[in-house]
Amino acid sequence: MAKASEVKTGNILRFNGELVTVEEFLHRTPGNLRAFYQARMRNVKTGKLVEYRFRTDEEVEIARVETSDYQYLYEEGDAFVVMDNNTFEQFNVPKQLFGSSAHFLKEGMQVIVALESDEPIMAQAPTTVELEVTYTEPAVKGDTSTNALKAATVETGVEIRVPLFVNQGDKVKVDTRSGDYIERVK
Repeated sequence: MAKASEVKTGNILRFNGELVTVEEFLHRTPGNLRAFYQARMRNVKTGKLVEYRFRTDEEVEIARVETSDYQYLYEEGDAFVVMDNNTFEQFNVPKQLFGSSAHFLKEGMQVIVALESDEPIMAQAPTTVELEVTYTEPAVKGDTSTNALKAATVETGVEIRVPLFVNQGDKVKVDTRSGDYIERVK
């Protein structure tokens, strides 16, 4: 157990039996009242925002979370199988921890997984990935209005919007957070 004064932004706490990430942690000293810490925290599993005032001497439990790079191997049911690069140990990570970026994962990619007592609590795909376009309609000559986009399917099966000059077989860089096209890779 630690004192509330030892908590920093970014820490993961066990708060009311749930794991929460500290997004904002401010020390307040209002006029003639006692000082306190104002915390804005987000539940790791549900994503729900929680606000709480800690007394300066209140005890909190800071969770031991280990974050490391892992290699994505394959999909199995509603989980992804990842491998530790050092020990070659494999384990399952639930798909929902990756969020919308899970659609852009391909075998062999490096992902970041946070573990709390051997249970995955957070997972993050790379912010950009390079994927090959497996299908797209050819551009029609004369259809060149400013910022014209067309649909394209990439090798993971996801459909994204790309500029007209992108052809089948080209490699494109995609932002995994939004699914937006960034650039064509040479």
